[in-house]
Amino acid sequence: MATYPKEIQESIERVEATRPARMATKPPRLTLQEQEALLKGFHPDYRPEGKRKLKVGASWGEPVPHELADLLEAYPLLDPRAVDVSQPDHDVDVLVIGGGGAGTVAAIWAHQSGIPAERILIATKLRHGDSNSIMAQGGIQAADKANDSPAIHYLDVLGGGHFTNDPKLVRALVEDAPSVIRWHEDLGVMYDKEPDGTMITIHGGGTSRKRMHSAKDYTGLEIMRVLRDEARSRGIPVLEFSPAVELLTDGQGQVVGAVLWNLETSEYTVVRAKAVVLATGGWGRLHIQGFPTTNHYGATADGLVLAYRAGAKLRDLDAVQYHPTGAAYPEQLVGLLITEKVRGMDALPLNRLGEVFVHPLEPRDVESAAFIRECASPEKGGRGLGVPTPTGMVGVWLDTPMVDMIHGKGTFQRALSSIHRMYVRFDIDPTREPILVYPTLHYQNGGVVIDEHGWTGIPGLFAAGEVEGGVHGKNRLMGNSLLDYNVFGRRAGIAAAGHAKKATLGAPTLAHVRRYVEQLQSAGVPADRKAPLLLPEYRGEKALSRMVDLL
Repeated sequence: MATYPKEIQESIERVEATRPARMATKPPRLTLQEQEALLKGFHPDYRPEGKRKLKVGASWGEPVPHELADLLEAYPLLDPRAVDVSQPDHDVDVLVIGGGGAGTVAAIWAHQSGIPAERILIATKLRHGDSNSIMAQGGIQAADKANDSPAIHYLDVLGGGHFTNDPKLVRALVEDAPSVIRWHEDLGVMYDKEPDGTMITIHGGGTSRKRMHSAKDYTGLEIMRVLRDEARSRGIPVLEFSPAVELLTDGQGQVVGAVLWNLETSEYTVVRAKAVVLATGGWGRLHIQGFPTTNHYGATADGLVLAYRAGAKLRDLDAVQYHPTGAAYPEQLVGLLITEKVRGMDALPLNRLGEVFVHPLEPRDVESAAFIRECASPEKGGRGLGVPTPTGMVGVWLDTPMVDMIHGKGTFQRALSSIHRMYVRFDIDPTREPILVYPTLHYQNGGVVIDEHGWTGIPGLFAAGEVEGGVHGKNRLMGNSLLDYNVFGRRAGIAAAGHAKKATLGAPTLAHVRRYVEQLQSAGVPADRKAPLLLPEYRGEKALSRMVDLL
């Protein structure tokens, strides 16, 4: 069991001693100037040594993290001469690459738009549903209360993204949000409600209204349960354990399918399609700047690699979302998500002395920077007031007992049952003891450039969910990721279906891959660098704890 060691217990006593004084008040919000100073001083995105400018491709000159640049500036896993793409194994109207939330929603709406189920194919790297979508905890935003509106939601999203978002995409996000909740209810999603049926909503970081709808702290699992059942009931085929390793193009520059790699049989599968929806998710398993991650095992930026080789532009990939509250103790939980809903229910972040050092619901990037400042040593400009663990991690307290003290006994276990179960397995009771947290790599803020219909600018190629960029700008607010994949999964599915109905395809080729290889060679990229990654590597030294070099 992993009860807190003696040196940590001493800090817990200070937390308990200071708790009565802070029960009735919260710290003030930071000013915009204070937020900017905190970000520039301590957020990892502001470390210039953590990224470099791309040497090849449609976004040449754009800065991205080294870990991503190594994949974008890499040679294909597939030898274009090794596969006969002229003889497809599957011929469909709409190919959806990715079986998480965005891909499943896109497939459902392609079918709803008139494409027969047998003419749609979902190809996914792991099992249908294995994704960040199913792991999301806290909730989904929608402005559907009398004191709220899509216009207010719009302003919150723009402010949270530092006004770098694509306004057209933000407008689509917030205007579609109420209808997404209604659609979910029609399908059978069980959101938290009052006894009279009124939706329960709470605040998230950076929101000016309570618009966070949730299903305990299993919101992503609950939504994905229903969406997957809906896709299956419609008879939409799924190829599991079959990640895409290249897109196919024709002589007119259209995307006309993809080459898949079967992880079980080590065989290629060629799929010809009139439209392709890219829904491969994010990049958490790249462990940007050495951070642990909340992300599922397959989140390795494959979609960015495939789209970029085909000529798609990328945006905002210099901005990484580190969730403020990743578990920092015990070692077995390091990096796992502690939903923002815990802070939304009044658990305060505290340093080693039991002091509140930041408002609990600042935007995620600001909150994370405050945590890092508190833990960083004075030699690195920090306050040095983090709590060290026996394994070398440093974190701050999240005072979880405050939830029951403020909202009534049993609230934490009822509303945050996933977090409760996570900790009691290690003999830590979050209703009686605070939990130790530190920022963890959570979300890919940027991605493939799209329009409001999910179109990438390349004929036949659409994108939805975490793989696309522009919706969130430089920082995503809580609850907008589940909303994003529902809004743009739907829009991309409808647009892909419309394109498929009128598309005329040329012969599928890998010509764009050959052209990209020539660019790599001209730029002097080492020939041993390969992508997509498909699965992360954790053997040898990479299995050790990831100790962030920010302290």
